[in-house]
Amino acid sequence: MAVMAKELIEFEHYVHNVLDLHVTTKPWPQVARLPFFLRDQYAFFETRILEAPCLLVMDQGEREPAPATVRKHLDQLLQYWNGEIVYVRNQVTTYNRKRLIEQKVPFVIPGNQMYLPMLGIDLREHYRKALAGTLTLKPSTQALLIHMLLRRAPGDRLTPLETALELGYTPMTMTRAFSELEGAGLVGIFKEGRERCLYVPRTRRELWDQAQPLMRSPVREKVLAKLPPNHRPGPFSGLTGLARYTDLAAPEHPIFAVTTGEWTALQKTTGIEKIPHREPGTSEVEIWSYPPQWFAQEDVVDRLSLFLSLKNDPDERIAASLDEMMAQVKW
Repeated sequence: MAVMAKELIEFEHYVHNVLDLHVTTKPWPQVARLPFFLRDQYAFFETRILEAPCLLVMDQGEREPAPATVRKHLDQLLQYWNGEIVYVRNQVTTYNRKRLIEQKVPFVIPGNQMYLPMLGIDLREHYRKALAGTLTLKPSTQALLIHMLLRRAPGDRLTPLETALELGYTPMTMTRAFSELEGAGLVGIFKEGRERCLYVPRTRRELWDQAQPLMRSPVREKVLAKLPPNHRPGPFSGLTGLARYTDLAAPEHPIFAVTTGEWTALQKTTGIEKIPHREPGTSEVEIWSYPPQWFAQEDVVDRLSLFLSLKNDPDERIAASLDEMMAQVKW
């Protein structure tokens, strides 16, 4: 099974990002000498890391092999290669990573972990390094992440200028967002000429699962107000939005999402004011930290932001409806 060029690029970018080393890879010309079962399971490439010649054994199997099996295969390859041998796979469970280390198997999981004991390199869960003192992502960074999850495919190349134009932020803000995502280990960064480029070394579902603990509710404030008749200031959100996506009954008072600027403008143009208690004809307005209409689907806020806004609600009915809604997401 041929290795996709993307996988080699991810490996090279990850080594450069972590070790500040430029590595190049090339096909190993001795593959034909190997037993068929090795050629069928792996693709083989030569490279040099810290001047040490290394044979990259890139696992192309759908199922993750047992670490003891990987150790056995690498031992067999020593008959054909006089140098270091490194096992490479895009995804390895935490349990099997520990077992690979126990088996003394040098390995690289691009974007996540690098264990090369023969070179004195043991970078475990590299993505955790930058989260000291940072509990959640900034709103602009979270908006960029949701943009990637909803509108971009894994492996897409993004630049600060491109995303600034797409989202309406400044290039400087997007540059900082790139750095924050990189520091959290969610993405990789590489340079093309003088331009920084971002890439995602995992699927959208994997990115969402890894990023979710760092993401916050987009709702900054909730206010009650009597809106002008038939006036909808923004997309439906909260329980009204959840009811649009699921079988949950809609609340009596509709809920909408706007930005701080939109709420201020609404007050100026209509003269509405906050009211302290629910009354007949009252609406709830959520003031968001990023524009909810950016990712809205028809007249409802996007599912990911809606999930983040409601995930801590203790109501079991809401939790069940959130599960129903998230099952609809096409990763």
